[in-house]
Amino acid sequence: MGKDFYKVLGIQKNASDDEIKKAYRKMALKYHPDKNKAPEAEAKFKEIAEAFEVLSDPKKKEIYDKYGEEGLKGGIPGGPDGAGGFPGGGMHYEFHGDPREIFSRFFGGSDPFGGLFGGGMGGGRRGFTTFGGMDDDVEMDDGGGMGAFGGFGGPQMRQQRRQDAPIQHELQVALEDIFKGCTKKMKISRKVASPDGQVRKEEKVLTIDIKPGWKAGTKITFPKEGDQMPGTVPADVVFVVKDKPHNVFKREGHDIVCTVKLPLRDALCGTTLQVPSIEGPKIPVPLTEVTKPHTVKKFPQKGLPIPKQPGKRGDLVIKFDIVFPDSLPKSTKDILHDMLPAS
Repeated sequence: MGKDFYKVLGIQKNASDDEIKKAYRKMALKYHPDKNKAPEAEAKFKEIAEAFEVLSDPKKKEIYDKYGEEGLKGGIPGGPDGAGGFPGGGMHYEFHGDPREIFSRFFGGSDPFGGLFGGGMGGGRRGFTTFGGMDDDVEMDDGGGMGAFGGFGGPQMRQQRRQDAPIQHELQVALEDIFKGCTKKMKISRKVASPDGQVRKEEKVLTIDIKPGWKAGTKITFPKEGDQMPGTVPADVVFVVKDKPHNVFKREGHDIVCTVKLPLRDALCGTTLQVPSIEGPKIPVPLTEVTKPHTVKKFPQKGLPIPKQPGKRGDLVIKFDIVFPDSLPKSTKDILHDMLPAS
C-alpha cells in the first residue's frame, strides 16, 4: 500500500490548493531539520516535500487520486497513452527533488530562514522566536501569492518593522538593599506619536523589584517601553544592576568584605575589634595572637543571600590593613630591638 500524502500533510482529500499550501507551510516549518533536531525530522521533512510536490501539481494529483502512489510510479495497468501524455503503462514518477530546495522556492530566496527565524541563520531578532509564535517584526499574509512554487501562490512575508536597539540604564543599588531586597521606581522619558502624527514627550514610572542577593550585572528588561513611534517596534528598556559604592563594605560574589585598619601595636599585642556587619549590629572580633599582614578572618553566613538557595548566605570576610608608624623615637627603637626576635 502506497503513502497517504493527504495524511502526511494532515488534510482531507477534498482540500483546496490553498489548503494544500497552508498545510505544507505549517508542516515544513515544524520539521525543517535546521530547527527540529529530532532524529526523525529529516525523513519527515522529505516526506512532506514529496507530498506537496505531488498534490500541488494538477496532473500528478489526478493520477495519485485515481491510482495512488503505485499509479504514479508506473503501476497503472494499461495506463494512459498518447492523449494522457504518460506512455508505457504509467507515469513512472519518482521523487528526486531536494526538500530544502523546495522549501526555499516556496518561501522565496536562497535563505528562507533569513526573515522567518530569529538567530542562527542570519535572521537577527526578526521573525519567529520559537515555532508556533511570531514577533511583531514580521507579518505573514495568507492571501495573495508569492508565485514561488509551481505557479501556486505562497504566503506573503512582509518585514515591516525593525525593533529599535535596547536602551540601557545603570541602576546603582546599595549593598543594604541587595541584602534585604527592595523596590525601586525608575522614571523614564520617551517620545510618543499620537494618531494625528503629533509627537509628544511622555514620562513613565517603571517598578523594579530587587531580589535579595542579586549580582552586579543582573539585567531587568521592560519589553518595548522605548519611543512609541510609527514604523518601528519600540526598544526594550534594560536596567543593569551595579553596586553602589559603600564606605565600609564591598562584595566579592556573595561575600561581604570589610577591610579594617589595625595599628601595629594592636597587631602585635592583640585587641578586640568591633566590626560592622551588613545587618547592622557590630561583631566583636578578639585578636589574641599576632596579626600578620594578609591575615583574613571569615564569619560564615554573614554575607549576602544566595539566590535560589533559601537560607544560605555568603561570608563576612575581615581583612586587615596593618598601620605602621611613620617614625619612632630612638628610645623606642632600642626597646624594640632588645625585645623583638631577630627572625
